[in-house]
Amino acid sequence: MSSPIVTAKQLEVQRIVDVLSKAIAQHRLRPGTRLVEAQIVETLHANRNHVQVALQRLAMQRIVTIEPNRGAMVSQPSAREAREVFAARRAIERAIVECITPAIMHAQRERVARHMRDERKATSATDRRAIVRVLSEFHLLLGEICGNSVLGEILANLMVRSSLIVALYQRNDVPSCASDEHQHIITALEAGDQAQAIAVMLEHLDELEAQLTLQDTLAPEINLKDALAGL
Repeated sequence: MSSPIVTAKQLEVQRIVDVLSKAIAQHRLRPGTRLVEAQIVETLHANRNHVQVALQRLAMQRIVTIEPNRGAMVSQPSAREAREVFAARRAIERAIVECITPAIMHAQRERVARHMRDERKATSATDRRAIVRVLSEFHLLLGEICGNSVLGEILANLMVRSSLIVALYQRNDVPSCASDEHQHIITALEAGDQAQAIAVMLEHLDELEAQLTLQDTLAPEINLKDALAGL
């Protein structure tokens, strides 16, 4: 059976989706930011129809909210939704870890090692945006190498939504993730100790949620053009 043909329009819509998702995941676009179509068209050199389709797709993923007569904005997840997202992450990331065998870790050892070097480099510096990005990429990396593309796709959506949650609810005096905990997970997976890897992952996610002050709040306005520049 031949693969479906991907059209130029589909590729362009996906590009816009990817850029907006990346900007949200990196906290360039915060919850509540107005996504003015004209500004996205100008900044991304995109077609207005493609931008509209991309926003609709992100709305289906609960990353963007589209309101009648008000347009699109970055979603502002409620405290209840935040708890539900973390509950979903526990289920999905547990399943991802269960899929990763020592053979997979051996085959992916160079990629994993490269990522862990990037983590250590980022966390030894003071660029909070870079730290958020590289620590989040650890979870996505496990989703990519686990061998189950559906789990990986679900996790990718949950990670963007988690970024919104962190932007709204995280206390400023705590880090969003810990590289040492990531290394413990890697070590357990390399040793074939999935039970230990799962235990550390679940403890890790519990800690991430505990860092949040889950009370509904509002975020300040962000300049859309500045946030998307260079992506």
